[in-house]
This record gives sequence, C-alpha cells and structure tokens, in this order.
Amino acid sequence: MKKLLFIAVLAFATHNLSAQNKMWTAEKANKWYAVQPWYSGSNYQPSTAINQLEMFQAATFDPQTIDKELGWAQHLGFNAMRVFLHHVLWTSDKDGFKKRLNEYLTIANKHGIKTILVFFDDCWNDTYHAGKQPDPKTGVHNSGWVRDPGTAIRNNPDSLKMLEAYVKDVMTAHKDDKRVLMWDLYNEPGNSKYLNNSLPLLKSVFAWAREVNPSQPLSSGVWNWGDGFKDLNKFQLENSDVINYHDYEKPEAHQKKIEELKAYNRPLLCTEYMARRNGSLFQTIMPMLKAEKIAAINWGFVSGKTNTIFAWDTPIASGEEPKLWFHDIFRKDGSPFSQEEVSTIRKLTAAK
Repeated sequence: MKKLLFIAVLAFATHNLSAQNKMWTAEKANKWYAVQPWYSGSNYQPSTAINQLEMFQAATFDPQTIDKELGWAQHLGFNAMRVFLHHVLWTSDKDGFKKRLNEYLTIANKHGIKTILVFFDDCWNDTYHAGKQPDPKTGVHNSGWVRDPGTAIRNNPDSLKMLEAYVKDVMTAHKDDKRVLMWDLYNEPGNSKYLNNSLPLLKSVFAWAREVNPSQPLSSGVWNWGDGFKDLNKFQLENSDVINYHDYEKPEAHQKKIEELKAYNRPLLCTEYMARRNGSLFQTIMPMLKAEKIAAINWGFVSGKTNTIFAWDTPIASGEEPKLWFHDIFRKDGSPFSQEEVSTIRKLTAAK
C-alpha cells in the first residue's frame, strides 16, 4: 500500500512539474499584460561599448555612463530597455559577469526601467574573444557586434552542454527578478544565412528556459517573413508566451504585420523598429504602437562605438555624421539628433 501511495505521489509531483514547465496559455499571457503599463524604450548599448562583451567585461564595464544615459531614457519617459548578453562573458568570468549584470539591473531599476534580456543572436561578426575588443571601423554600422554562439560551436555537443549551463545559471539567478521584464531567448534566428540551421538551438534554448520556469514570459522575436524562415517563424510564434517581433517598414506595412500577429491572441511587443531612411519613424510608428498597446522598443539610443547612426549597408568612409541618422536618439553629450523626435516621445510617454 505504501509503495502504491509513493508511486501515486511521485506521479502527481511529476505531472505538476510538467504542467509548470509548459508554455503560458493565451489567457495567462493576456492577464499578465493587462496589468502592465505601456512599455517604450530602446535596445541599449552604452556609447562606450562596441558590443555585448565590452558592455559587461570588468575592464570596460562603465556604470557611470550607463547611469547617465539611462537618466536620459528616464527623462524621455522610457520604462524598458532591451539588453544583449553573451556566453563568453559567463565562461570567462562567471561570478564577475553575474555581479555586473546585477549592477546594471540595479541602475536601470533606479531609473524606473525594466530590462528585456537577450541570450543568443545570429547577427553580424561570427568570431569573438574575451578581452580587448576591436576599435570601431570608421563609418561602418555595428562593425564590432558579435554573434552568439556563432558557427564554430553551435553544433558541438560539448558546447551545447556549456550553453545550457550558461542559460540556466543566468536565468535561475533572475527567474523571479521584478527588474526583468521578459526573456528574449534568441535574436533573429536564421540570420547570417543560417536559416533552418538555427532551429535546433532555438528549440534547445526554449526547452532549457522552460525547465527553469521563470515568472517572466519567454519569447523569441519573428523578424523575416521570407520562405526560408517559415519553420523558424512557426516554432517561435507557437512557443512564445508573448509575441515579439521586428519591423523597420513604413506605417502601412507595419500595421499590416500587426493585424497578422493579432491572430495569435497574445500580447505584442515590437522589440526593434525605427530606421529613418526606411520611413520607420518615431513620429509615425510610436503613436500606432501606443494605440495598440504594443511595446515600442526602437534600435539604438546613444550614438557611440556601435556606429548605428550609419545605415546597415551604407558605410561612410570619412566617418562624417550622416545628415539623416539611421538609428539612435542622442549624441554622447546628451543633445538629440532631433528635438522634434524627443518632444514626440515625451508627449507619448507622458514624461514628467
């Protein structure tokens, strides 16, 4: 009898654990979002950091600049920033990295800002290393940004064990941290011509995150609707607690994408937009997102070592500031590219 009772209790516990680790229902996701404010903000790199590694490594972590720049974000009324991590930060200096990440979250929280944390990323440079990072290439957009994990280790079984340990360790440390808004598990999977080669890692990171079972929602943003991304998009949309997406198009095209994504009946967060040359502007996109209560997280905040005032595919050899910035809002001295934009943002956020 005792044996049967033990088996019954074990089965019940296993069932409960399994239920806890499942994707949020649409009802749970919408209930969570209903009590959230409208979120607005930027993808954030301090102006003194060329990439994720330089942002968080001990020698270049710059809390003074972060505090100053997030103060500017607070003045705009921004209440959410999206921040990229990298596994090399963890493998090269686990305790130091976790301490500095906590310090970043403390600074952001002081300014009333929640953080969307991003783990993996298929964009830009394929090779990377701990330590001193390269200097920016003159006039070249994101010349020092690095992929994570990149080609060399993504299909290595031993590396996958390390990546799993990294994700679980960082997520476990902040699984109930109210300073963290959401976990964006994989940025633009399939980029850099990986296509479906990114699907196994995408599935793995969702599985690892579900095992941790954080109190915050899990997601991975859809960003490309080409034929080569159908499998990736299907998995992302069917496994994300809340839908996050990227759109750098004009208002009409962006609105059309919103209508398509509404079919999933889940909260929507736009985690990348605003490319002036493309017609994706604060003055036109941000009011549309607010009206729909879609989080508005633009790419770029302060012009600095990432060089994202220059367009993706249009380097300027002289390094001269383009007349029309591609991304970013402020110069390093805090002056805006456009006072009209700043006024628009502050009006929409009801900044004090």
